[in-house]
Amino acid sequence: MISKQGARRAISRAARTVHSSLTPLRAARGRLRFLSPFPCRFSGAYATYTEALAAAAGMGLAGYDHDEVAEVAFEKMCHVALWDYPVLFWLRRLSGEVGFLIDAGGHMGTKYRAFRDLLPITDDLHWVVYDLPAIVRAGRRRAEADGLTNLRFVERLEDAGATDVFLGSGLLQYLDVPLPNLLRRLPWTPRHLLLNKVALREGPTVVTLERIGKARVPYQMRNEETFLKDVQSLGYSLVDRWSIPSLSHVIDTHPELGASESAGFYFKLP
Repeated sequence: MISKQGARRAISRAARTVHSSLTPLRAARGRLRFLSPFPCRFSGAYATYTEALAAAAGMGLAGYDHDEVAEVAFEKMCHVALWDYPVLFWLRRLSGEVGFLIDAGGHMGTKYRAFRDLLPITDDLHWVVYDLPAIVRAGRRRAEADGLTNLRFVERLEDAGATDVFLGSGLLQYLDVPLPNLLRRLPWTPRHLLLNKVALREGPTVVTLERIGKARVPYQMRNEETFLKDVQSLGYSLVDRWSIPSLSHVIDTHPELGASESAGFYFKLP
């Protein structure tokens, strides 16, 4: 007679066997998506950002730094989404001690626009968006037209000035350098890091290509353990972590690599 524990082990082994036997079929089906007339949202799997960008260059517009990409989904991004609320919670908690905020990868000031009616944003708060040149140009035009005088844009992080909070919402999957390298460009290290919509996976980091408008943009799914070590190597301690199940993604052409997990983090210097 088989014990319950033995039965569970047998079922687990059988499940792993089935999963292993189906993996080649899933992989083959995924590769066929390259030939599909219907464009994939995520395609390809590369070891580095550089490799992914080189592959994208052979398909048309590569990367995010294009005028044609700047306006894609702008209005949608200016609305508060469910995954924004943990960030709003911590920004409200920090509002009394924050005078300068750098919104890295902040697009055309979309988070400023989404959050301004929900946060105590006054003229004393300097909200600086750092992004690519094409996005910064479009953001400046929009901010000037809308009279948003305390929303500033920079193309170089070194020009951001003193920073209390570093906000990266949806930044890391598109970032072309390690986060510590980016933070070292600031005049001094911000005390607070709020990183949202970070794409994570089990196993080695993988870079795929996301289709955004007419462009294909490298999209990085990081190994969480490596990511945490990188941030903590700068002296930060993890205060909070939240999961965003609705932003989990499978690479259409490489489903055997499994789904990513999207998460948010609040780190703080002692």
